[in-house]
Amino acid sequence: MVEQHPQRPTRVRLIEVGPRDGLQNEPHPVPLTAKHQLLEDLADAGLDYLEAGSFVHPQRVPQMADSDALLQAMNRRPGVTYAALTPNMKGLERALAVGADEVALFAAASETFSQKNINCSIAESLGRFAPVIAAATDVGLPVRGYISCVLGCPYEGAVTPGAVLTLTRELLAMGCREVSLGDTIGVGTAGDTERLLAHLLPEVGPERLAVHFHDTYGQALANILVALNAGIATIDSAVAGLGGCPFAPGAAGNVATEDVVYLLNGLGIEHGVDLDKLILAGERICSVLERDNASRVARAYRNRRT
Repeated sequence: MVEQHPQRPTRVRLIEVGPRDGLQNEPHPVPLTAKHQLLEDLADAGLDYLEAGSFVHPQRVPQMADSDALLQAMNRRPGVTYAALTPNMKGLERALAVGADEVALFAAASETFSQKNINCSIAESLGRFAPVIAAATDVGLPVRGYISCVLGCPYEGAVTPGAVLTLTRELLAMGCREVSLGDTIGVGTAGDTERLLAHLLPEVGPERLAVHFHDTYGQALANILVALNAGIATIDSAVAGLGGCPFAPGAAGNVATEDVVYLLNGLGIEHGVDLDKLILAGERICSVLERDNASRVARAYRNRRT
């Protein structure tokens, strides 16, 4: 029995971002049927929050151009949230039209990344988000906030915890139900994560925060353990380690959901996900994409079977 850390949660919610953040950077079009199957497989595995698509301009992220059709075609599972990224009012209107259960907004802790990612400054992005959050709130649609580059920027380098706290404070005050802290280029270490959370948590409770780590330097699981020990109980991850950001050169994929589940199993933390079914979901989408599975756990299970 693993000794329970005093602040570590006993149950964690996994936010599965593979269908959106995972697929958005694929170089070749992914068939709509494959996206639909992926969502079905992930729900079968027990994941109850699926980031299904993105209502951004199709010229910016062509892989997400069929998000309307995908959400319209879904057989909605009771108890499963089907969320979508909506960077502006037009995106929100599209999300509402197809019945998204929640929407997400992306800000950045780096001015340069904000310009590259959403073509505006940080201050301008908040100005754009305000009417979107207000309109979503008016119709009872929850809004989730993301902050990119919380532990480093591909263009500016180091990012200060103070900048992240300021932006977190703004997004929560505007009406976001929680803020997901994203290490977009995967440069953060456990020490960096400790320092960031030590700056945020005295003001922002762990129940208002999530973490979103990319695994460029293989540090994602160590960073997640730090977040767990600080009391954070919401973790973003992508099946098979899919992902990478089209506006962050060199960024590797997200931490693999399979690897996070294996970590949580070892810690005795509940999560509601069937690891065997999750591995099958990852293997199926990797077969469609004709790429190797980036999950170390999935590869180990495959080797064990063979």
